[in-house]
Amino acid sequence: MSALLELKDIRRSYPSGEGQIEVLKGITLNIEAGEMVAIVGASGSGKSTLMNILGCLDKPSSGSYKVAGIDTATLDEDELATLRREHFGFIFQRYHLLSHLNASQNVEVPAVYIGTTRSQRKQRAKELLTRLGLGERVEYRPSQLSGGQQQRVSIARALMNGGQVILADEPTGALDSHSGEEVMATLKQLCQQGHTVIIVTHDPAVAAQAQRVIEIRDGEILRNPPPQISPETSFSAKPVLAENSSFQQVVSRFLEALSMAWLALAANKMRTLLTMLGIIIGIASVVSIVVIGDAAKELVLADIRAIGTNTIDVYPGKDFGDDDPKYRQALKEGDLAAIIKQPWVSSATASISSNLRLRYGNVDVAASVSGVSGDYFNVYGMIINQGSGFSHDQNTERAQVVVLDENSKRQLFPNKTQVVGEVILVGNVPATVIGVASEKQSMFGSSKVLRVWLPYDTMANRVMGQNWLNSITVRVKDGYDSHEAEQQLSRLLNLRHGQQDFFTYNMDGLLKTAEKTTRTLQMFLTLVAVISLLVGGIGVMNIMLVSVTERTKEIGIRMAVGARASDVLQQFLIEAVLVCLVGGTLGIVFSLLVAVTLQYFLPGWQIGFSLLALLTAFGCSTAIGVLFGWLPARNAARLNPIDALARE
Repeated sequence: MSALLELKDIRRSYPSGEGQIEVLKGITLNIEAGEMVAIVGASGSGKSTLMNILGCLDKPSSGSYKVAGIDTATLDEDELATLRREHFGFIFQRYHLLSHLNASQNVEVPAVYIGTTRSQRKQRAKELLTRLGLGERVEYRPSQLSGGQQQRVSIARALMNGGQVILADEPTGALDSHSGEEVMATLKQLCQQGHTVIIVTHDPAVAAQAQRVIEIRDGEILRNPPPQISPETSFSAKPVLAENSSFQQVVSRFLEALSMAWLALAANKMRTLLTMLGIIIGIASVVSIVVIGDAAKELVLADIRAIGTNTIDVYPGKDFGDDDPKYRQALKEGDLAAIIKQPWVSSATASISSNLRLRYGNVDVAASVSGVSGDYFNVYGMIINQGSGFSHDQNTERAQVVVLDENSKRQLFPNKTQVVGEVILVGNVPATVIGVASEKQSMFGSSKVLRVWLPYDTMANRVMGQNWLNSITVRVKDGYDSHEAEQQLSRLLNLRHGQQDFFTYNMDGLLKTAEKTTRTLQMFLTLVAVISLLVGGIGVMNIMLVSVTERTKEIGIRMAVGARASDVLQQFLIEAVLVCLVGGTLGIVFSLLVAVTLQYFLPGWQIGFSLLALLTAFGCSTAIGVLFGWLPARNAARLNPIDALARE
């Protein structure tokens, strides 16, 4: 029957400058199951390198190493991690406990990577610590334990998954004599229970307590007595704890990585907060700009709609600025009558405009005077505060009546509230005030020009002396396509005139232009905010790179107890994503506070958060965590466990 551990002509060399330094020079060695073996030698003799190869932390440059008949040269990194996890237990001279975990959590670490449940791990850890005399200190942190107690925690960790082979590197080197004796007594008990114990030491007193002492010098074995145990001694190769299903293992490892990530972040609160700050600012900027931008856009569009959208203006001539006399009289009252009969027309009004003087008593002011039909106020959605608009009879009878705007009322009648029935002069024509139209407030402000309206027949015949129209404004019915209505309007007037002596202006074009402009501006501001988000992501990456450097030894410990490269990658990636998600959540909360504050100071703004904006923010947080956390996590996963453990 073959030995448990078989080494044949093992050599290990390391690059040094342009050459190689050979540390192990043809080591051939068998270790039987259940032995307690001491490997002794002076510093630099190669005993630590030999232990690393025995524990599958390092690979030989040449030669053959078999564990229970399995050639380790045929195993990949994940399979070697499985071998360490299920067959080996490590006891280090400096204990190598994780400072942010308590005794029980430190002991549980190897079981995390085998996929056992939290309750199983806790129960097993408590049993081991109680067995080693630490039942009262399961919740203590390493800093609260003595050296001997920390070493016993390390022994419990080595036994967590069964520990068929216990590898102890100078287990008493950092302890006082009493604690050292306790540790050696524990190792002897483990050997008696069937564990294979391999001690690497330079202390002859420690070595003397082993069943076999192997001496090594300058990479070669000087003394290797035969085993003092029967080769038939057996030990179960299976871990003590039962494994869960593959899916349960994945879930357990993920949840444990999440828990470890949270503990690691909580252990460095200030650094974590500063790392989150960039993400908080970035997410808050993006969400605030999107939400406030939507509110501002709606406010702008509402103001544009208020000045008469869904309307089409018809003017004589070929285009704006065309004052050719042959087109001046192109629009007639008959055109207005024909337009009103169309099924897609809600209302229509003619307009004859001129700048005239208004007089009342000793007040004389300039105003824009427009001759319109009674539908004018409906076309532009205006409200009559006092009195009424024009009736059809007033228009056809050329009644000398006038509707004022609020500005004209305030100028002409500064001391009167009710002005209906008052008579003013419009140019040289007296007109009775029959109504006051409310002034339209908008973010664009109000015009300084005073405006009044007469019936267009009155304006044409009594004031201007003309029989043509300056323009026609058509309001399209709701739900009808404005562009199609414009085409039908053009066809109608072309048939009536026999030529294209007019042009149209669709107010919906202004609305679409405003929508495009506000959307472009919002996109630009969002891109600016995204830049701050990217800067925050780079900050996360930098901090995570620093974290990997600071926690190199922790990574080495996790790999020594069986963590695969993918486990290390997952943990650091989860940490980065967790930082970004928490930062993103705080950023959303901050943007909510900004929105509430703005709503208080700008009550006219309709600010609301859409589900899409919130989901997008969380998506951005996650993406940034993955994107900028990948490099640090990959660097952590690529660390050599030997180098990581040696890092102070």
